[in-house]
Amino acid sequence: MQEKLEEIRNKGLNEIKSAKSLEELQEVKRILTGKKSDLSEISKGMGNIEPEMRKEVGIAITEIRNTFMEELTKKENQLIDEKSVLDEPIDVTVPGKSPIKGVLHPITQMCYDLNDAFLSLGFEVFSEDDISSEKYAFDNLNFAPDHPARQMMDTYWISGTENKSNNERLCLRPHLTGASVRYLLKHGAPARFVYPGRVYRNEDVDSAHERAFFQYEALIVDKDISFSSGMVMIKTILEKVFGREVNVRMREGFFPFVEPGYEIDMECLVCGGKGCRVCKHNGWIEVMPGGVIHPNVLKSANLDPEEWTGFYINIGLERLVMMRYGVDDIRWFHSGDLRFLNQFK
Repeated sequence: MQEKLEEIRNKGLNEIKSAKSLEELQEVKRILTGKKSDLSEISKGMGNIEPEMRKEVGIAITEIRNTFMEELTKKENQLIDEKSVLDEPIDVTVPGKSPIKGVLHPITQMCYDLNDAFLSLGFEVFSEDDISSEKYAFDNLNFAPDHPARQMMDTYWISGTENKSNNERLCLRPHLTGASVRYLLKHGAPARFVYPGRVYRNEDVDSAHERAFFQYEALIVDKDISFSSGMVMIKTILEKVFGREVNVRMREGFFPFVEPGYEIDMECLVCGGKGCRVCKHNGWIEVMPGGVIHPNVLKSANLDPEEWTGFYINIGLERLVMMRYGVDDIRWFHSGDLRFLNQFK
């Protein structure tokens, strides 16, 4: 038996050494280590070998198989190296290939552009965690106890905290506005800051809406903030983002954290105001709510509403990107489709 095993070993090593291609080596590997190889046949017949010889034969089979695998790997690496040299000779006169370059996601680029615009106006950039609480997402922002936004059909509450309240009831933040109170409690007033981030809503997905999307909120708090100052800020930011003047209009709107509140629309740049599915065929698209900060929100931040006032704007980043590039479906930005993303290189 030992002579037979030695013969299998020597024959196998010669076949490995003689292989001229990867395909030929793969066939040698199948013959030497496959289910029908000589080593496998001997292993299947171990019951016919004398008991005192079985251990010795088993050890020898394992050693030979390990030797085959080591030599097969070495030969494979050798053939790969030889193939790369023979098939693709290096011509030092040929220009090199440029590496594939990645680029920023268009939403990320828009966020950075807004950061630059606001920093140039003296704002600070602030951030917070994606997980918030009922206290900061609703209580501090003047939301009524029975406001529908507090329900499961709108907000993603964290499992195990649904029946708790205030700071112990946790959720994925449904909006960024709660960060304003966090900032003001820590830094006080006067203040001017922005806070970008992703928010989460339990709503139907369509060409203009996503369950997880990006917002970009800005707030000025000072002792003398006029409404016209807020409007100038809005128009200035849009002009910086789009590189030209953008038509803007404001409509009355209700939000618990502002009084008065406004829906701020810009002329749809996808269709030029003529009407398309992005703007629901009316030529205008809502890009941000805004308004004067509500006195109750200032009180939550330990600020006297008789002394301080402020102005909010909340920008939908995806919608601005759609306007910048003429994209008519918000779902493309979260698809991960490289055919779409490669357009922004």
